[in-house]
Amino acid sequence: MTQVFNAASTTDDVLAGVDLSGKRVLVTGVSAGLGVETARVLAAHGAQVVGTARDLAKAERATQIVRDQAANGGSIELVELDLASLASVRAAADKLVADGRPFDVVIANAGVMATPLGHTIDGFETQFGTNHLGHFVFVNRIAALIRDGGRLVNLASSGHRYSNVDLEDPNFEQTPYDPMVAYGRSKTANILFAVEFDRRHQARGVRATALHPGGIQTELGRHIGEDTLEQVIARINAELAEQGQPPFQWKTIPQGAATSVWAGFVAPAGEVGARYCENCHVSQVTDGIINPVSEGVRSYALDPENAKALWAKSEEMVGERF
Repeated sequence: MTQVFNAASTTDDVLAGVDLSGKRVLVTGVSAGLGVETARVLAAHGAQVVGTARDLAKAERATQIVRDQAANGGSIELVELDLASLASVRAAADKLVADGRPFDVVIANAGVMATPLGHTIDGFETQFGTNHLGHFVFVNRIAALIRDGGRLVNLASSGHRYSNVDLEDPNFEQTPYDPMVAYGRSKTANILFAVEFDRRHQARGVRATALHPGGIQTELGRHIGEDTLEQVIARINAELAEQGQPPFQWKTIPQGAATSVWAGFVAPAGEVGARYCENCHVSQVTDGIINPVSEGVRSYALDPENAKALWAKSEEMVGERF
C-alpha cells in the first residue's frame, strides 16, 4: 500500500527507507532554500546530484550541508546557470550534453517572485523569462539525457491562480505591469510546460509534473515587503476564521521541499504525469472561488491546448524549436 503523506510531511518522511544509490538527479537553484534542502535529502539517500546556480560561490557555501550529509555514494557537483540569460542557459545545457551522463529526474526548482518590472538579458519580462523561458530552453536541450522512465518535476505555485498566461502580450508591453499577475503567468507557464512535455515524452516512459511547494519563508519572497506580507496574512486569516478554519501556518523548508521529492521519486508516475501536486498528493481542478491557502489548480493550467499554444509561443520567443 502506498504511504499517505500530507502538508506536514518533510523530505525525510517522504524518503524514509528509500535508497537512491545510482540515481542521478539535476536540481536547478541550489544556492538557497528549497533547492538546497532538495539536494541535501537526495544526496543523503545516495543520489548523485547536479545542482545549478547563477552564483557558484554562494551555491558552494550553501551546499556544504549537502556534502556533509551525503551517504551511500551520494554527491553534489555544481554547474553555472543563469536562467535570465539564454546564452548561459545554452552553455550550461551544452556542457551537460557533452558530458553525456543521463539523469533519472530533473527538478526545475529555481525561480524569482514578484519582482519589479524588469527584463532578462534577452528582453523578456523578468518572471516569465526566468521562471519559464529559461527552464523551457534548458530542459528541452537536455531532454535526451532524461532516462527512459525518468521524470521532470516543475516547481510552480498556487500563485498560478493569479493569472493564466497571456500569449498576446507576454512581456507586458500593452498591459499595466502587476508583480503578482506576472508571477501568476510564469507559474501557470511552469504547469503548462509540464503538461506538454509529458505528452511529448511519455511514449518512452518519461513523465512530467508540476507542483506547489506550499507557503514557505525563503529568499523567494524578498521583493515583497514585510508590511505587505503581514497584511496579506491577516486578510487570509480573517477569511479562514470566517470559515471556521485554523489560521495559516508557514511550512518549514523540509516540508516545502517534500512534494518535490515525493513527485520525483515516490508517487506512481502514472498518477502525477501531466498533473499538479501539492501537500504530497495530486490536487483537484477547481474554478470556483478559493482562498489563497486552499488547495486547487485552475483548469487553464492543465489545458492541453493551452499547453500546446504556450509551447509554440515559447519556441517563437526563444528562436528555437524542440
